[in-house]
Amino acid sequence: MLRACDWEALGLTVHQQKTLRAVMHCRTTALGGHVDACESCGSVRISYNSCRNRHCPKCQGHKREEWIRQRQSDLLPCPYFHVVFTLPQEINPLALRYPVLVYKSLFEAAWATLRQFASRHGVQAGMIAVLHTWGQNLSLHPHLHCIVPGGGTDGSGHWQGLSHSGKYLFPVKALSKVFRAKYVQVLRAQNIGEKSFMESLFAKEWVVYAKRPFGGPSQVIEYLGRYTHKVAISNHRLLDVSGERVSFAYKDYRKDGQKGQMHLSPTEFVRRFAQHILPRRFVRIRHYGILSSSWKRGKLQRLQQTLTRHGKPPATLPPLLHRRCPCCKEGGLVTILTFGKRGPPPASLMGEFQIPVA
Repeated sequence: MLRACDWEALGLTVHQQKTLRAVMHCRTTALGGHVDACESCGSVRISYNSCRNRHCPKCQGHKREEWIRQRQSDLLPCPYFHVVFTLPQEINPLALRYPVLVYKSLFEAAWATLRQFASRHGVQAGMIAVLHTWGQNLSLHPHLHCIVPGGGTDGSGHWQGLSHSGKYLFPVKALSKVFRAKYVQVLRAQNIGEKSFMESLFAKEWVVYAKRPFGGPSQVIEYLGRYTHKVAISNHRLLDVSGERVSFAYKDYRKDGQKGQMHLSPTEFVRRFAQHILPRRFVRIRHYGILSSSWKRGKLQRLQQTLTRHGKPPATLPPLLHRRCPCCKEGGLVTILTFGKRGPPPASLMGEFQIPVA
């Protein structure tokens, strides 16, 4: 599609080029592979290694399942709300130039906003926030998807609900104004924007979107599965890839989710994808308040026990079936051979590596 030697012409950083190269080589002979055999039926299969890069659409499935099961033990038996904080497009030039500061400020401002509203009720709240930087057409569109429990703890450590009507958490318009003020305040402290630019940000309405509450913890888990390990574009959206253009499907949410197709040159497609490669070691999933790591050392467990006595326990998921044989669907796979760039052994020799059927 686009030669690696052309990436520098796009002004891509070394980290972005390294990420693109990993995605390009994922599950190909370039990364080598392994031969697995089933402990039950004895079938043998060849698999090429994954790049394991967090921006690769091929490598997120198992990571997503593992992360969801780790978070399952953190769920509280209470209503959860989905709140989305979006930055206006005027911030995009700063995001491209100072991604760490802009995205870090987004996390800080969103949590400061929710914490302020919760404190008015005398409650310490919690939040899980997931950073997305893209729109459906791969444009730069930084926003946070936040999962917020519908309550928190008071000064005595007792649970107190925040949503009295059960339909919304906090007024959206008020959230938007406070979020705008908090974010500009954080940016000013970073000294990365002129005073006139900061003042102009108050001339536009900022968007905070609060969805209806989840039906229960099981719906929270389903949400986590869809959003936590998403990448800018998944393989199923790609319709055609050639030397002349890349075509992919998208939804236009400004037109009620109307479906369409976008056609970009390979250069433009790579440029758009690359702007969603996060800085090295930047954490895109963060936990705050009563869902933070410090609370998981005993406080959260005691709170779960208290709430469970007055309601239903959190939903549980079936065990994760890792490395299950695709042939018999019963046995587990055992790696019996690894190979490098030269590829797997000839098919005529594969029988030598079969293991006895149990």
